[in-house]
Amino acid sequence: MTATRLGLGVLTWIVTTTALAEDAKVRDQAAAGLRKAVAFFRTRVATEGGYLWRYSEDLKHREGEGVASPTQVWVQPPGTPAVGMALLAAYEATGEREYLDAAVAAARCLVRGQLRSGGWDYSIDFDPKRRRLFNYRVEPAITKARNVSTLDDNTTQAAVRFLARVDQALGKKDAAIHDAALFALDALVKAQYPNGAWPQRFDTFHEPAKFPVNKASYPDTWPRAYPKSDYRGYYTFNDNSIADVMDTLLEASRLYGDERYRQAALKGGDFMILAQLPDPQPGWAQQYNLDMQPAWARKFEPPSITGGEAQGVMLTLLRLYRETGDKKYLEPVPRALEYYRRSLLPGGRLARFYELKTNKPLYFTKNYELTYDDKDMPTHYAFEVGSRLDAIAKEYERLRALDPASLKQRSKPRPPQVTDALRAQVKSVLAALDDRGRWVEAGRLRSVPEDPALRVINCATFVRNVETLSRFLAAK
Repeated sequence: MTATRLGLGVLTWIVTTTALAEDAKVRDQAAAGLRKAVAFFRTRVATEGGYLWRYSEDLKHREGEGVASPTQVWVQPPGTPAVGMALLAAYEATGEREYLDAAVAAARCLVRGQLRSGGWDYSIDFDPKRRRLFNYRVEPAITKARNVSTLDDNTTQAAVRFLARVDQALGKKDAAIHDAALFALDALVKAQYPNGAWPQRFDTFHEPAKFPVNKASYPDTWPRAYPKSDYRGYYTFNDNSIADVMDTLLEASRLYGDERYRQAALKGGDFMILAQLPDPQPGWAQQYNLDMQPAWARKFEPPSITGGEAQGVMLTLLRLYRETGDKKYLEPVPRALEYYRRSLLPGGRLARFYELKTNKPLYFTKNYELTYDDKDMPTHYAFEVGSRLDAIAKEYERLRALDPASLKQRSKPRPPQVTDALRAQVKSVLAALDDRGRWVEAGRLRSVPEDPALRVINCATFVRNVETLSRFLAAK
């Protein structure tokens, strides 16, 4: 070996050894930071094992989507199931029992909030008097108490996925968690309509004979003023609720080996095919009435073709093709891509709503009057959305070129790798963690809207940072 090569070898050894030593140091810091952060959240933030969305720094003010009482937790992400998933990721990365115990506490909180209809409302209340307003499964049945399971905003779906994951981590030995997960999954299967769709919410299960299977069509006319109809039973893509149900069922099928869940998810894909409108707008609506025509939901959600949820529909169809190799799931995508590309706004975004047949972008004024003008819109709702059409088209072309048989050869997921970007993220997360184990940041709360100096503890930040630390600790 020449002196030059020997010198390079020594230099490489020194650099590698130094990098490994640095990673070992950061790994110790990440483990300590993770332990401190979880301990604070579990002992100081949790209510009955569950969580909200955000808290004031002193924990006196609390909220989910709205202001919350001290006895409430939230199911809707980034509430209890999202925090629970992060805790479970910490356990899977480290094997440390304290993280599993915290995840189990969150799961048992959800068990106590499951409704007799099988799913969950947006929040759970542990006040004894307020609990009597809900038909919780763990309580005696109460006539006329609220029993509406919601699929809106990934609420019930997130709870089911988390319970199923905890159930697997416990070897299906916790009877209450196991039973709640299977009861919820059974409810999702029973809540599916004959055409493969799901409603936004449900409290009973429908009679199949009353719901014929039809392809989507345009209404001859539709009201320009909001008719205040009950849209909760409509076939609903809004907020990607059907896609979230399908993801949940596909994961449950793998976890429990139950083919019913997979078949229900595939039937959801059949609904997506039925729901594609014919020309001149071969896209999808946010929701359909029981005649399979685009319909009003809330006062700012008119009958229309949507540029938002439609992209989620296309991505879900591509996923189903990866699951099955069945080309029927690919067939709707090219026509839809061509249509939505024609519909791009001048800035390259998509309108949330396109008028039926004319394809004019629709907006609302702050007084909720339907208009073609985007100058006076409400700020609580996105009436324009980003375009993912190029990424969808790239994935479509990739899949179309593959042998369908190769899609069924599911490869094991690769373990995470330590990269410079991940290492930098971890250092940033640890630098932001205070001595008490908190990530505190500037923010707003509905109950203290006038305080510009307000600092909050945000569950979404906790979830993101715990997942980052866990990914680093699990990395090779």
